[in-house]
Amino acid sequence: MANYSHAGDHTILQNVSPLTTFLKLTSLGFIIGVGVVGNLLISILLVKDKSLHRAPYYFLLDLCASDILRSAICFPFVFTSVKNGSAWTYSTLTCKVIAFLGVLSCFHTAFMLFCVSVTRYLAIAHHRFYTKRLTFWTCLAVICMVWTLSVAMAFPPVLDVGTYSFIREEDQCTFQHRSFRANDSLGFMLLLALILLATQLVYLKLIFFVHDRRKMKPVQFVPAVSQNWTFHGPGASGQAAANWLAGFGRGPTPPTLLGIRQNSNAAGRRRLLVLDEFKTEKRISRMFYIMTFFFLALWGPYLVACYWRVFARGPVVPGGYLTAAVWMSFAQAGVNPFICIFSNRELRRCFSTTLLYCRKSRLPREPYCVI
Repeated sequence: MANYSHAGDHTILQNVSPLTTFLKLTSLGFIIGVGVVGNLLISILLVKDKSLHRAPYYFLLDLCASDILRSAICFPFVFTSVKNGSAWTYSTLTCKVIAFLGVLSCFHTAFMLFCVSVTRYLAIAHHRFYTKRLTFWTCLAVICMVWTLSVAMAFPPVLDVGTYSFIREEDQCTFQHRSFRANDSLGFMLLLALILLATQLVYLKLIFFVHDRRKMKPVQFVPAVSQNWTFHGPGASGQAAANWLAGFGRGPTPPTLLGIRQNSNAAGRRRLLVLDEFKTEKRISRMFYIMTFFFLALWGPYLVACYWRVFARGPVVPGGYLTAAVWMSFAQAGVNPFICIFSNRELRRCFSTTLLYCRKSRLPREPYCVI
C-alpha cells in the first residue's frame, strides 16, 4: 500500500504494511476506549461519592480530566492518520491545535504529579498543617496554577513557524525535533525531564522520612511513686499524670486528670482513628507514586528518542523503536484507572458500592478527626 504524507514542506512516499496498520489501529482503538471510559468512570465516582471529596482525590479528578481530553480529542486524529497511511488530511491550523492539546496534556500531567508529590509529603510529614491548609479552595488554586503553567509551556510553539507539525514517523502532530543548535524543542524536553526528576526526589525524601519514623522508639516514662501526689518543681503535675496513666500511681486520681479519666475510651478511639487516617494517607501516596512511576516508564522511551534526534548527528532512531515508544506514551492515558482500582482500597470499595451496585455503602463512616 503506497500513500503520500506531508511533513513540513516535503511530500514523502511511504509504504505501509497492512499488518502494521491493523496492529496500530487495533491498539490505538483499545487505548482510546480505555482512556475515555475508564477515566470517565473514575471521574463519576469521585464526583458522586462525597467521602472522596478530599484533597488527593481533587487532584486525581483533574488528572482524569486531562487524560479524557487527550484520549477523546487527540487520539482520534492519530487514528485517522494511521488509517490514511500515515498521512495528515487536515489543515495546518488543525495540526497545531491538536499538537498544542497533546503537549498541554503531557506537561499538565507532569506538573500535577509534582504538586501531588509535594502534598503527599505534607500529608505524612506535616499532617496538621496539611489538614488545616489544604482545603477545596487551596486545591482549586493549585489546579489553576498547574493549568496556567501547562498553557505557558505548550502555547509558544504555536506562534513559531514549523515547530508544531505532522511527524510522519509518529503519525501525530507534535514537536518537530531538530538539532540542538536550532533549539526548537530542547528546552521543553529538558524542563519535562527536570520536573520528573524533582518528583522522584520528593518521593525519595518521603520514603526516607517514613523509614526514619519507623525506627523511633516510644517515650519511656520514669516511674515516680507518691501516696498523696505531692510532686514539686516544673512539670510536677504533668509527671504525676504520666505516672498515673502508666500504672505506677496509687491512691486518688491526680488533679491534672480530674474529669479526663471517664473520657479515656473516647481518646483511645480518636488515637486509633488518627492512626487509621495515617495509613490511608500512606496508601494514597503509594497509589500516586505508582502513577508517577508508570508515567516515567511509559514516557521514558519517547523522551530518549527525542533526545536522540536532537543530539545525534549520524544515525536516526529505528522505526520499530520509535513506533513502540510513541504507542507507549499513548497508553499512559489509559493506565491510571487500573492503578486507582488495584492500588487503592478505598476507591475499590466506593467503586463496588456506588457504581456497580448503585447504592451507598452500609458500612458506617466515622468523621475525620485531627488531634
